[in-house]
Amino acid sequence: MMLVVAALGGNALLRCGEDVTAENQRENVKKAVHALADIVRAGHRLVVTHGNGPQIGLLALQNHAYDPDKTFPLDILGAETEGMIGYLLEQELENQLGEGFPVATVLTQIAVDPGDPAFEKPTKFIGPVYSKDEAEKLKDKHGWDIARDGDNWRRVVPSPEPKKIQDLKVLKILLEQQVIAICIGGGGIPIVRQDDGTYTGVEAVIDKDAASALLAEEVQADALLLLTDVKAVYKDFDGPDEQAISQITVTEAEAFDAPAGSMGPKLAAAARFARTGDFAAIGRLEDAPAMLAGSAGTRIVRGD
Repeated sequence: MMLVVAALGGNALLRCGEDVTAENQRENVKKAVHALADIVRAGHRLVVTHGNGPQIGLLALQNHAYDPDKTFPLDILGAETEGMIGYLLEQELENQLGEGFPVATVLTQIAVDPGDPAFEKPTKFIGPVYSKDEAEKLKDKHGWDIARDGDNWRRVVPSPEPKKIQDLKVLKILLEQQVIAICIGGGGIPIVRQDDGTYTGVEAVIDKDAASALLAEEVQADALLLLTDVKAVYKDFDGPDEQAISQITVTEAEAFDAPAGSMGPKLAAAARFARTGDFAAIGRLEDAPAMLAGSAGTRIVRGD
């Protein structure tokens, strides 16, 4: 039996270009949970984390539509999405596994360094995709930072490194009681420690994969699965010599040339965990059980 941390990419709830509707998200959650439920049925313990890029971006747009001068900060929007997505995942896990498997969603605060250089260089994609012209107009209107995401453009926000999981004690209690925990939603709610020792939220979105790797280390998980919409990590992705990689070492993963906004953070998170855990793997959500068995995805392991 393994303790598995499974990190769901944004595609778990919304496919690229899909409308951010409750119906679309419910339908995609059903498909996502099918693979997760198979992990539990195989006898493994499970912790689920997830992204929130499309959802938090939509909430930010709704805020601006209401009153641009009275918008809620990203930490509060992150908490809202963590509750919403956690609810959908929790309900569907209970539907598919039955009442014999307790499930709980934890709004998870994560401390970051207020001096993190990420605050000066936004890289985290959130919200819908736009054409370049649309993105430029929104940039001028709302003061956004924007960046290219494949063939499209999206808003980008600061993504500081997670330093401390504030609610770790609660999560450990749940795991000791054999509860399936849904946590670190959207990378967790970013907070900073103030001079008087208290904490407050900060305007950022933490990378979900980096936060999931930290969680997997802290709970001494056996495996970290970074689940996305591609089968594996590829050499020469989308090029003439494209080739899927079945296994790489931590050193190779750290040196791999991958885009900062997509596969780069996943490889960095996988390498970080694999230095102390058994292994990390990157691959398609529907292949999660096969990734545990080593027959799908890209496995990242210690080694020279």
